[in-house]
Amino acid sequence: MARAPVMAAGGIVLRRGPVPLVAVVRQRKRNEWVLPKGKLDDGETPREAALREVLEETGHDVAVHEFLGTLVYQSGGRSKVVHFWRMEADGGPVRKLMNDIKAVDWLTLDEAVGRLSREYERAFLTQIGPIALAAAGLATSPAQEPTPSNDDVDAGLQTLTPAEAASVDELRHGLLQKVKAWLRGEA
Repeated sequence: MARAPVMAAGGIVLRRGPVPLVAVVRQRKRNEWVLPKGKLDDGETPREAALREVLEETGHDVAVHEFLGTLVYQSGGRSKVVHFWRMEADGGPVRKLMNDIKAVDWLTLDEAVGRLSREYERAFLTQIGPIALAAAGLATSPAQEPTPSNDDVDAGLQTLTPAEAASVDELRHGLLQKVKAWLRGEA
């Protein structure tokens, strides 16, 4: 009999500046760099868990914006399903990091992808990171000036070239098909 998946949630946490930065955290036990996330507590929604886990793991209060996608992988012989939201941190930390976390680093998107210890998280951030930056109205290259924040993904994506927009649409469609297949038990 298949065991129920572990449900978790987290964030692609951005910080505005001359170059937008992404939060990655270092686990104390495994000494691995990961995206901030964690398991849902009893009675907690994925969005509530994402907000709590990001505060505990980064020490920052964040604003939660749109849902970005789901990452599913094997952990300890079980499927782990992690829902991610775009989040933005403003200012410095408001609390100490939880004991399980050794450090938090704020890196450019490319640096964050390179720092992550797990291949599936690198692949996820490679695909979803540019979408998060575009949704926030943040430049994806240092040569561009940041535009004002916009919580509306579609409005944020209007700044993309037609080829980039087609790529994002293809990614959305592919992710949607994978989630639908998983929900039907086909994946």
